[in-house]
Amino acid sequence: MLLRPSIWRKGVLAYRAMTSYIFPQCEEDGMIKAGEQLPDVAFNVPTTEGMKQLRTGDVFGGKTVALFAVPGAFTPTCSAKHLPSFKEKAGELRAKGVDAIACTSVNDHFVMSAWARDQGCVDEIVMLSDGSADFAKAIGLDADFSKFGMGARSKRYSMIVKDGVVETINVEEPGEYKVSSAEHMLTQLS
Repeated sequence: MLLRPSIWRKGVLAYRAMTSYIFPQCEEDGMIKAGEQLPDVAFNVPTTEGMKQLRTGDVFGGKTVALFAVPGAFTPTCSAKHLPSFKEKAGELRAKGVDAIACTSVNDHFVMSAWARDQGCVDEIVMLSDGSADFAKAIGLDADFSKFGMGARSKRYSMIVKDGVVETINVEEPGEYKVSSAEHMLTQLS
């Protein structure tokens, strides 16, 4: 059974209202801003020992993390440009005070693990599987890619997170790849 657009829209608005109640740090538009704490969610993280479930505090607590998000693993821009930019610039990012580099996508941990192996970054980039888009929705950076046959996804963005607080955030316009690159992030680090 398909929902009429008006019913679907009411459901989305109700979800957004609930999300802003649960995560009051998000502004009215739902998107997290610089200076705000990341919400507490669980990620499935592929490791050499198998999948581990880590919470936001485990990943971002007590350190500076360069986080970037892609709409999907193995997709053209994500595989040819976005992830490779962080792999290539990992040393420069660490030299500027970044303790860890993390990538999130609305994919399961099996896909994220295979993508990390394919890209040769298993030990360089922490792959945060956001399989149900809980993190993307909680920070207001989820996107509907249904017209491309991909369903719920994350917008393309990057952020510098210090001890769980967003220091800078760079959200791409749809179809763009400019401000979320590692090269752009390097200009934001002192």
